[in-house]
Amino acid sequence: MTLTEQIITIAMCSIGTMLTRFLPFLVFSSKKPTPDYIQYLGRALPCAIFAMLVVYCLKDVSFTTGNYGLPEILGIIITVALHQWKRQMLLSIAGGTIAYMLLLQYVFH
Repeated sequence: MTLTEQIITIAMCSIGTMLTRFLPFLVFSSKKPTPDYIQYLGRALPCAIFAMLVVYCLKDVSFTTGNYGLPEILGIIITVALHQWKRQMLLSIAGGTIAYMLLLQYVFH
C-alpha cells in the first residue's frame, strides 16, 4: 500500500468507528424512551452472537476421530463454569480460552 492508501484506510476506519459509536446518540434522543424493538435487540443479540461464535468454533471439530472434541468440550465447560461462578464475561472468555490453549499444548498434544 502506498502512503496515500494507508492514510485513506486509517481515515475510513476511524470514520466508521466514530459513526458506529455516535450514531445511536444522534438517532435516539435522551428525552424520548428507547423504542421497544431496540431494547429487544439489546437483550437478544448478545446471546445470538455468542451462540453463533460457539457454532463457528465447533464447525470443524471431529467428534469421531482424534481427541473426539475433548479439548473444545472442556474449554466450553470451563467457560460456562467460570461464568456461572463469577458472572464476569471477560473472566469467562479469557479463562476458557487459556484453559483450552493449555489443554491443547500440554494434555492433548
